Formats: sequence, C-alpha cells, structure tokens
Amino acid sequence: MWERFKRAMRSFAGFFVSSIENPELILEQNIRDLNDQVPKMNENIAMVRANVTLLEKENAKYKAEIAQLTNKVKAAIQSGRDDVAAQYATKLQSEKEALVRNEGQLTTARAAYEKALAVKKAFMKEKEKKTQQAQQALQDAQRAKWQAKVADSLESFQVAGVDATHDEMLRKVEEQSAVNQARLEMALDSVDTVGMQIEEDAQSIQANELVKQMKLEMGLIAPEPVAPIAADPIASPVADPMAESAKTIGKKVGEFDV
Repeated sequence: MWERFKRAMRSFAGFFVSSIENPELILEQNIRDLNDQVPKMNENIAMVRANVTLLEKENAKYKAEIAQLTNKVKAAIQSGRDDVAAQYATKLQSEKEALVRNEGQLTTARAAYEKALAVKKAFMKEKEKKTQQAQQALQDAQRAKWQAKVADSLESFQVAGVDATHDEMLRKVEEQSAVNQARLEMALDSVDTVGMQIEEDAQSIQANELVKQMKLEMGLIAPEPVAPIAADPIASPVADPMAESAKTIGKKVGEFDV
C-alpha cells in the first residue's frame, strides 16, 4: 500500500511539473545560466593564476636568499670563521629545502592553471554549441506558433462561412463589372465619333492652310503657278448668265423710267 501511495505521489508530482514546464522559458534560462558561469570561471582562473604568480615570486626570493647565504658562507670560511660559516650553512640548507618545496608547489600550480584554461576552452566551446542549439529551438518554436496561428485562421475562415460567400461575392462583382462595361459600350455607340473625327480633320486642314497663307505673306514660300485653261473649239460660246440677267434688269428699269 505504501509503495502504491509513493508511486501515486510521484506520478502526481511528475504531472504537475510537466504541466508547468515551458520549453522555451527553460531554454532561455539555460542560456542565461551558461552565460552566468563564464564570470565565475574567469574568477576561479584568476585565483589560480594569482597563486602561480605568488609562488613564482617566492621562488625568486628563495633563490636570491640562497645566493646571498652561499656568498656569506664562503666569506666566513675565507675569514677563518667556521662557526659563523656553520650558522650561515644551516640557514642555507633551510632555504634550499624551502626552495624545493616551493618549486614543487609552483609546478603543481602551473599545471592547475593550464588545466583551468583547457577546461574553460572546452566549456566555451560547449556553451557556444548549446547556445546555438537553444536559439535554433527557440526560432523553431516561434515558427511553429506562427504556423499554428495561420492554421487557426484558415480553420476560422471555413467555420465562419467565408468559403461559402467568397464565390458568391466574386460572381456579383463580375456581374456588376459586365453591366458597367455594357453601359460604357452603349454610351460610346451613341456618340457621333465619325462626325467628331471629320470636324477634327477639318480644323487641322484649316490650320495648315492658315500656316501656308502666313508663309506666303512672309515670303517664305513661292505661290503655286496657276495652269491656263485651254478653250474647247467644239463647245459653242455661251453667254454668262449673270451678265444676261444684269442686262435684262437694266432694260426693264429703263423702260419704267420712260
């Protein structure tokens, strides 16, 4: 019974956790966590490097002390002061032992520093890889959301009856366009386009003749020669009807005057 209860509680806890998990938020938090680890790693590497620098300074100090003590021992021996030389020799031995210990620590510290740099390099490479994967996953998630919205929009069009009214509205627009086209054609047929064209041609001819007359007056062009009319020997001479009419009218007026 207790095992069943624990299993039920674990299943409930798992369901609760999975229901509140948001993959996008978790990936974004993972990216932030990876970025936050970089300053901490740099701080640790700086501490390791500082230890190496300190040990190097101590190593140089021990070497300088050993050199000075060696010179003092030699000077005391040359001066015949073996007791003083023995004291300096004791200190010299102590400094040499300290130098050996310091060199061992320095070797270890340098190895730790190199290892820290290698770990940081590997971490930065892995961080870059995981960051790119997370960003790609976030982009895919955004694309999936957009596709879901488009799918919902298309489904809502069909549910709202857009497809049912779309064809009907297109048909009405086409019918209205056909009616307007027919009205335009009827209006154009009712206009005397031939007469308008003839009038436009006449105006153009009149304008050309006016230009030609102005050029004649300005002497820019020579007048066209008039061809003589040859007399027809077969045709009988016919009096000018206007002259005959004038003579008749004159005679009648004279008769009334008498």
